Amino acid sequence: MRFATIISLFVITSLEASAQNAYVKMGQQAFMDGNFKAAVAQLEKACLIDSTNANAYWMLGYSYYHSENYRKSIAAYSKAIFINPVDATAYYYRARAKGYLGKDSFLSPDEREKYLLGAIFDLTKAIAIDPSQQTKSYQTRALAYREYGMFKLISSQKNYDKVRGINSLRASVADLEKVLAENPGRSDISTLLDVSKEKLASATGKH
Repeated sequence: MRFATIISLFVITSLEASAQNAYVKMGQQAFMDGNFKAAVAQLEKACLIDSTNANAYWMLGYSYYHSENYRKSIAAYSKAIFINPVDATAYYYRARAKGYLGKDSFLSPDEREKYLLGAIFDLTKAIAIDPSQQTKSYQTRALAYREYGMFKLISSQKNYDKVRGINSLRASVADLEKVLAENPGRSDISTLLDVSKEKLASATGKH
């Protein structure tokens, strides 16, 4: 390869890296300022230039999440996880985005079930990867289990399954009991636990 060609390639690569870094920096600043719309605009450009930057995809996923664009949030976090499969926070926020879509009544029951189960799966991964964040993940998974349990107990839809619905509500109770055992003074967890127990008692006829 001729020297002039090598120099040209080096300059082009350097310019691309500089542009990528600039977009990441601007995106990160907007992200830190809570201007998620601006963050999305900059981070999308950064990820187009460099598709290997897990941090940029993480911030992009979070910015989409707070812009209520949950499908794109899931896609961005999926790319972050592909690059760094041991990032518990990426699984956690992807689960949160899936959970919102799972509650979307405009989606088909099959789509909703896919997202609800996906949320539970991702939270289980987050718990396994990072034990230090288990309290948050157990609490969020408890709510995902409750949502899935109530979804399976809708008798008017084809996805109705009383056994799975009840088992999911039991899992919700179990997760909240774990959180409460570690944090006995949290009245918010006690309230959430009471709700899950009440729904379980109603489903099993033990109200």
